[in-house]
Amino acid sequence: MTTMMTERSKMILPDSAANGDCEVSANAAAAGNAAPMELRENKLLFEKGSPGLCGAALTESDVPKVRRESAIPRELLVDAPPALPELGELDVVRHYKSLAHKVFSIDENFYPLGSCTMKYNPRINERVAFMPGFAAIHPYQDEADLQGILELLYRLRTYLAEIAGLPEVTLQPAAGAHGELTALMIINAYHRSRGQNRHKVLAPDSAHGTNPASCTICGRDALSIKSKSNGRVDLDDLLAKVDEDTAALMITNPNTTGVFDETIADIAEIVHAKGAQLYLDGANMNAILGKTRPGDFGVDCMHYNTHKTFSTPHGGGGPGAGPVAVAEHLRPFLPVPQVVKRNDGSFGWDSDRPQSIGKVRSFFGQVGVLVRAYTYIRSLGCDGLRDVAEKAVLNANYLAARLKHKYPMPFPPPYAHEFITVPDFHDSGVTELDLAKRLIDYGIHPPTMSWPIHHCLMIEPTETESLATLDQFVEVMLTIADEVDRDPNLVKNAPHTMPVKRLDEVAASRKPNVRWKP
Repeated sequence: MTTMMTERSKMILPDSAANGDCEVSANAAAAGNAAPMELRENKLLFEKGSPGLCGAALTESDVPKVRRESAIPRELLVDAPPALPELGELDVVRHYKSLAHKVFSIDENFYPLGSCTMKYNPRINERVAFMPGFAAIHPYQDEADLQGILELLYRLRTYLAEIAGLPEVTLQPAAGAHGELTALMIINAYHRSRGQNRHKVLAPDSAHGTNPASCTICGRDALSIKSKSNGRVDLDDLLAKVDEDTAALMITNPNTTGVFDETIADIAEIVHAKGAQLYLDGANMNAILGKTRPGDFGVDCMHYNTHKTFSTPHGGGGPGAGPVAVAEHLRPFLPVPQVVKRNDGSFGWDSDRPQSIGKVRSFFGQVGVLVRAYTYIRSLGCDGLRDVAEKAVLNANYLAARLKHKYPMPFPPPYAHEFITVPDFHDSGVTELDLAKRLIDYGIHPPTMSWPIHHCLMIEPTETESLATLDQFVEVMLTIADEVDRDPNLVKNAPHTMPVKRLDEVAASRKPNVRWKP
């Protein structure tokens, strides 16, 4: 197995790259040779265009010509049109197709991206979302013309409520972090209705970074709770910090160390004894679908990430959806309008909720994303959703068992949907960043790095990957471990197969230069 992957690594690397020398373009030009096709294609549309080229052939206009100065105020006119690239349609298509194949994507690459849960989006979701009855409607249409989508949204919120074990769900939030914010706003409104203004929100030190950020935006103070060496919440630290000024505890379960905290019922009892609320970051619900319900183990409020749990698109900051489920005592504070089923069997909007926190999203949320989530749930059914959890957990534990002798794991198994390894290659000067970059050469997207603990890789295979893909990933990881022993510089200088190597990401973030200079 290792020999096979070593041969593969030789196949994908030129001799110069194997020695850490990847500056091939300048050498080729100096020798009078044509640059490789991969490098010749890295031109901007502005550089490829030629004046006069166009992607459309229009007939002569039958509209009388009008002098632009008579139709548009002079101060709004420019002396010349913008210098946009002029190309034929085929050139444009080839340009963007070429760029698409340079980008890692879930359709072409394995994405073991812990915490983010990057998984395959079934094409049936897309087909349903693009049906004219869903794609060609407008939120300002009369309710009588929207009965189909309203019924879908109503059914979706009832399904999500049942999965959560909580009585009601709002579909408005546009992302997971937006769901967190909405949940905290609901909790704040609940405490205010009881004449309380609690300022403190607790979160384990392994929590997603958006948890304390959401607290700050809500005007609350975030306080960290320690984790034990096994990744679970330190109950003694929780008992010492929770008090009558605590609004909520924000917890992710399974958590970001990859383990399910079996003390969750005790945690709920401790929090509720002080009158606080237990909020669940539902980022990892794909590990417990159909196996347990948050409402049953004491959760008062939670959000879903539809891209993580229900296979909707993810990336680039949107589109997204972060529905929020709440317990009975929090229902009055849900955002409005809420989709409801009326006594006559029709569907519509309910805005008569005096204690509501109001709108958190224009119109009714990311409806196109919600259609995809509904399709996924209906396609799988109860048994299928349970199978999602079982396969997500099985896949993660399979990878962990096969990698543990080469990649140490700080938290003991069994794992939920993901696990953490801290590669021990520091004697060779090889870091987790080097490993991540080397994975790119094998066509695998790097896992999450250096979080929630230093120098780690957080690996999540998800439930959608086949056994063959998992085995291939193991082979690659073991091959890289062998490469570290044999030639550390090969790994430290990766990637070798990309048009560029390692970019100065800090400078790009702090000093972005997005101007094009002809």
